[in-house]
Amino acid sequence: MQEIRLASRPTGWPTADNFELAETTTPEPGDGQVLVRNLFMSVDPYMRGRMNDTKSYVAPFAVGEPLDGGAIGEVVASNSPDVPVGAHVTHALGWREFSVLDAARVRVVDPAAAPSLSAYLGVLGMTGLTAYVGLLDIARFREGDTVFVSGAAGAVGSIVGQIARLKGAKRVIGSAGSAEKARRLVEEFGFDAAFNYKDAPVREQLSAAAPDGIDVYFDNVGGEHLEAAIASLTKFGRIALCGAIAQYNDTAPPAAPRNMASAIGKELNLRGFIVGNHFHRMPDFLAEAAPWLRDGSLAARETVVDGLANAPEAFLGLLRGENIGKMIVRL
Repeated sequence: MQEIRLASRPTGWPTADNFELAETTTPEPGDGQVLVRNLFMSVDPYMRGRMNDTKSYVAPFAVGEPLDGGAIGEVVASNSPDVPVGAHVTHALGWREFSVLDAARVRVVDPAAAPSLSAYLGVLGMTGLTAYVGLLDIARFREGDTVFVSGAAGAVGSIVGQIARLKGAKRVIGSAGSAEKARRLVEEFGFDAAFNYKDAPVREQLSAAAPDGIDVYFDNVGGEHLEAAIASLTKFGRIALCGAIAQYNDTAPPAAPRNMASAIGKELNLRGFIVGNHFHRMPDFLAEAAPWLRDGSLAARETVVDGLANAPEAFLGLLRGENIGKMIVRL
């Protein structure tokens, strides 16, 4: 079988040379284990941090070893009474054609309950839960709030904006990296306003889109976006710190935000979060999101790249902002 390994650690932006496509033997499941033939895998921004040998909330990838991440596949061999052959399962050992896991480390899903199997890696998986928890629990969204989402055309951001709209936001504003993405935010995802952050300073464009200020900021980007949001937030505004993709590949400390002192006078709440600590909310999330998805209230978009060998390029494309919605690799 084939797997993608970390060949070397990047300095600054990763390149294809940091990855290696390797051949290895297909593993056999042991007692209480299952063998999964992977059908789809996820590439996500947090994986960039794992390429560095630094302490974080999740262990770094090891040089010479396969990467890992969210995947979904079909059980083709099982030594567990709980997970039969033919079951479709999600798990965390992607970046390879076959995965062996303890049965307790997979989650059986119903293919008929989703528009596609890959939805369990995106809108009905960790991506959707991140948006739901970040907006409702971390940012404490309230009906009538004005919400700003950075990186809004991405997997998480596009869902955040839609949940805000469905929950009664007064106004939903998004930023994206192109005019086409900004157009999609309004026309496909129902944002009230959107702008291309490359056109002019974020602070100017956000102020024009939200002249009365914002109540909630969902941060996927950091840097200039965070500084602009702090400037626009109203008294007691709330920020959910989900990601900072603008600085993942930087080799020097970020220059912004330079206005953190404003958080004191405005009595802002800035809270970071890791979705892995909030999986207890998955039943609540699915109870709301699944009906929204079925009746068309919630739109889910995917950018699909074919072939395990192309997974590194899919990941690099994600970092360059080439995706609309969730970036998925079809094996």
